[in-house]
Amino acid sequence: MISGLNHYNLRSEAKMMETLKIFYIEILGLELGVRPPFQSNGYWLNVSGKDILHLSETKKNDSNPVNIKNTFDHMAFTAEDKDKYIKILEKKEIKFHLRVVPEIGTEQIFFKDPAGNGIELIFCKT
Repeated sequence: MISGLNHYNLRSEAKMMETLKIFYIEILGLELGVRPPFQSNGYWLNVSGKDILHLSETKKNDSNPVNIKNTFDHMAFTAEDKDKYIKILEKKEIKFHLRVVPEIGTEQIFFKDPAGNGIELIFCKT
């Protein structure tokens, strides 16, 4: 039985991995965590002391299938202070769009990281 989401991993070349690390720390406020000394290069980024995003360097023999539609669309984070995030995104000139879903009492911000991965921030209306 699954009891929750533990973390997700984004794999990229070293230069993009560094760019993603800075992005997720500066834009989303994730914190650099402690990563075990694996043979590969990478980072663990945390929220409240829990690693939720692993960044790892592409393995030398990795290859992605060509001409295949990707099924990953976005990752979603529960967040607070919508206006703070809007100001950060505007200041960094990151394109985003807002959506209100009154049926479930949320507001959402959608944007992409530097590698093109979708991000959703979910703000619960109280």
